[in-house]
Amino acid sequence: MEWLTVPFEATFVQRALWGGILVSAICALAGTWVVLRGMAFLGDAMSHGLLPGVALAALLGGNPMVGALLSAAVMTAGVTALGRTPRLSQDTGIGLLFVGMLSLGVIVVSRSQSFAVDLTGFLFGDVLAVREQDLALLGVALVLALAVSVLGHRAFLALAFDPRKARTLGLRPRLAHAALLGLLALAIVASFHIVGTLLVLGLLIAPPAAALPWARGVRGVMVLAALLGATATFFGLLLSWHLSTAAGATVSALAVSLFFLSHLASGIRHRRTRPAGIRPSATD
Repeated sequence: MEWLTVPFEATFVQRALWGGILVSAICALAGTWVVLRGMAFLGDAMSHGLLPGVALAALLGGNPMVGALLSAAVMTAGVTALGRTPRLSQDTGIGLLFVGMLSLGVIVVSRSQSFAVDLTGFLFGDVLAVREQDLALLGVALVLALAVSVLGHRAFLALAFDPRKARTLGLRPRLAHAALLGLLALAIVASFHIVGTLLVLGLLIAPPAAALPWARGVRGVMVLAALLGATATFFGLLLSWHLSTAAGATVSALAVSLFFLSHLASGIRHRRTRPAGIRPSATD
């Protein structure tokens, strides 16, 4: 049992655990819609699109969180505006914003004397450096994410499965899409300084995707995704401590591993419950 408990006797590991649990809950709320709507590329683009604001804030001695929020606002406004351009596909617009923001961020970072350190911290985060004030900010972000999720649930649900019906029901799909982008931006901004932008998608996408085969309904996916994210955080920190590996990367890798285990188990269950004499079709 000491193998399980010794790492969490350290105060900084305890803070890392609580930080990861809060991030998991926030990412579960936003990531469920990302998975249901097939918005993984948008999530990746938005996470990397934070770089200009973070880099500029670091260069000017400001708060990186404020810079990240400004960049997230620019990305959200850009994706919303380009999404209304009839001759430009959404993926094309997102790709252009992705490359443009990332390039601008690298240009800004290259002006700093600590280029490698700044960029490494942005990309990979430092979950073991979570402070008490970070936990407080994550708590506020979780409350905001819950509020947006509850208030926008009906519109998000209609938007995910039938945007035309959402318009017919008077749910204002454009406004719902903008609110959903805001929820995604909130999750990424709240998470990037803990696990980094390259790894945030691990907690944003893997737990909801792992929960899909087992949960009934969107709310069930969110709850199970939060539990899976918390599980990945606990065992990721545990393995990182004993194996001397990067904590954020270990947590993210374990979250992705849970996804593959979940779908493997789901496939086995599906084959066992298939009625005898029925052969799988080409699409199974």
